[in-house]
Amino acid sequence: MASRSDTSLVVVTGVSGGGRSTVARALENVGFYVVDNLPQALMVDMAELAFAAGAGATRQTAMVLDVRSRAFSTDLTGAIQALRDKGFHPRVVFVDADDEVLIRRFESVRRSHPLQGDGRLADGIAAERKLLEDARDEADVIIDTSHLNVNQLRRRVEELFGGEDARRLRVTVLSFGFKYGLPPDADFVLDARFLPNPYWVPELREFTGRDEAVSSYVLGQDGAIDFVASYAGLIAATASGFEREGKRYLTVAIGCTGGKHRSVAITEEMAARLRDARLSANAQHRDLGRE
Repeated sequence: MASRSDTSLVVVTGVSGGGRSTVARALENVGFYVVDNLPQALMVDMAELAFAAGAGATRQTAMVLDVRSRAFSTDLTGAIQALRDKGFHPRVVFVDADDEVLIRRFESVRRSHPLQGDGRLADGIAAERKLLEDARDEADVIIDTSHLNVNQLRRRVEELFGGEDARRLRVTVLSFGFKYGLPPDADFVLDARFLPNPYWVPELREFTGRDEAVSSYVLGQDGAIDFVASYAGLIAATASGFEREGKRYLTVAIGCTGGKHRSVAITEEMAARLRDARLSANAQHRDLGRE
């Protein structure tokens, strides 16, 4: 007999301009019934409707919450808990981006921020961040879209929610460049800058860590394979514990100076080893192509 815990519920919220609409469309692409701008007070009712629908399309339901809704309140954690008290297991996705990126996005479409009032764009963004503090803390997965285009964001959502068993831990191994800042959604941050930099090898400089020559150079350095094997073993050993505690998404960020050579090669190797250990793992490269 089906139970409410079998109903796949996703709650999407986050900052205005962060990419909620793109996330919603991507969820539709992988079979979710998406309710946009749902009043928070109706979340339990919507979940019950999804459960009552049985095996139909609404069995996978995503609810998108927007601060522009008059019914939005600051007690999202209470609304999520109300769903859990009813026997549902919602997954909360928070879509975020850097303030500077949000300002550029609003200015490019000549829109004001919904909480801006008579103030500046920055005032509206700050007010919204304050309103969403608890929602961000409640999130199962935080997607930072600062350096993602629409297609990259869509692929990220499809990787997270499409196809495989949604109850499994999904590991994203993310390369990045320290000079562009730390990924704010990282659960683990690893530093590959202890390895020699292929940038200083003229015949390798223009290639990336995805190319065989660079990958062989990086992984052939003293300590490189031990570095990958040790951290892959740690993640594999703790995966069942994370699943048991209800964590469904894990981001392992691996950085080098520019995010082009060392971190990319290590990320690809790490993701492959995790897949060999029967984990759901994918490699992503935040800063590849920025140089």
